[in-house]
Amino acid sequence: MSKREGKLSLGAFIYYSGHHSESWRHPSGSGHNPFDIDYFIEVAKTAERGKFDMMFLADYLHVSGAEQTASGMLDPVTLLSAIAVHTKKLGLTATSSTTYNEPFHLARRFATLDHISHGRAAWNIVTSQHDTEAQNFGKEKHPEHGLRYKMAEEYVDLARNLWDSWDDNALINDKENRKFIKPGSVKEINYKGEWYASRGPLNVPRPPQGYPVLVVAGGSEAGIAFAAKTGEVVFTASQSLENSKAFYKKLQAKLAEENRDPRSIKIMPGISPIIAETEEAAWEKYEELNQLISDDEALKTVSAFLGIDLSDYPATGPLPELPDLAAQSNAMKSRIQLFIDSAREANLSIAQLGRKMHGARGHLEFVGTPAQLADLLELWFNEYACDGFNIMPPVLPDHLTTFVDLVIPELQKRGLFRKEYEGDTLREHLGLVRPERNHFKKNKEQVSLQI
Repeated sequence: MSKREGKLSLGAFIYYSGHHSESWRHPSGSGHNPFDIDYFIEVAKTAERGKFDMMFLADYLHVSGAEQTASGMLDPVTLLSAIAVHTKKLGLTATSSTTYNEPFHLARRFATLDHISHGRAAWNIVTSQHDTEAQNFGKEKHPEHGLRYKMAEEYVDLARNLWDSWDDNALINDKENRKFIKPGSVKEINYKGEWYASRGPLNVPRPPQGYPVLVVAGGSEAGIAFAAKTGEVVFTASQSLENSKAFYKKLQAKLAEENRDPRSIKIMPGISPIIAETEEAAWEKYEELNQLISDDEALKTVSAFLGIDLSDYPATGPLPELPDLAAQSNAMKSRIQLFIDSAREANLSIAQLGRKMHGARGHLEFVGTPAQLADLLELWFNEYACDGFNIMPPVLPDHLTTFVDLVIPELQKRGLFRKEYEGDTLREHLGLVRPERNHFKKNKEQVSLQI
């Protein structure tokens, strides 16, 4: 295996008490209230000690199954703004929906986070998934999948225009001549699109990074096209090296169609590792977690996620023949297909598939030793299956601490990961350029009036 130049990018995806749905019940789980700021500060400091590129927070705009499982979330931008003052280098990635936020508000929040953190903000761009989210905003149905991505493309274009409404170094604070900003450096944008409009300018100066790093999650055709046009980091799910290599090549080809530099994007699949000093001990940890999920609960989970009632089928039997559920879904099309394919390829029972859903929600699960995990990460990186990984600890904070203490040194020893931060901003950590004004500007009529 030939060694690839460069180093891995690593994100720490922090999710409740861990990514396994039953982590809050596990004896080694944190036992922390997932709405407690001190808990999040603790795990952020652990990630920064491990020299992670960034900390990643999800967001859902509804509550589901709260009586029996962790549910509800603090607003990620507000949370990361608090974490910013307790960290110095760690990138701060917040998820925020284009469907249920106004572009001006969102552009302002992320510009503010980038200023508070001195250039460490990233926006994970999502379009949301469920009708229950739509109903929290006075709408009966969630917009159609393809339409959501078209709207999101325009939404992000408007956000970038708002960030560009201030020149870099517009603030001059010239007391003698009574000039707070450089004349002509702040402009209206008068943006009028098909779905969104804004006069501008934004009421926050241009972010230190130019734009926060733009993160996209999605593997559907619409998601890949959106990533090629918009994304700088792509968070994806894959179950195999070959599938990841195919995705990498496909996205690189799409980048070429958009006349983008192949180095302008980082592909980072999720991986949820359970590690111990021996394989046997690691598998014991894995089984201990999965024993917290009954066959009946696993079957209900598969039914709910796939959107089809499987109660007439035995949980210990295989998935029955199914219609094209991915095509029918208005939610996570690529993830539904991934689960069905995984069950067929590995001959999983419905209960086994349900436990995989509870474990990493379709992302790659790993069970083994630190050296074996380092082998896998190195192989995928060298084979151009990815540029890095989003690490999804099944149980927090213990499994993140174990990764930092045992896996990070192994990666550093192999020359795969940094020993110290070399820059200050998230763009510098990831090797992404700082965009000049209008870096992604489209051929769109636009009038700029000086104020």
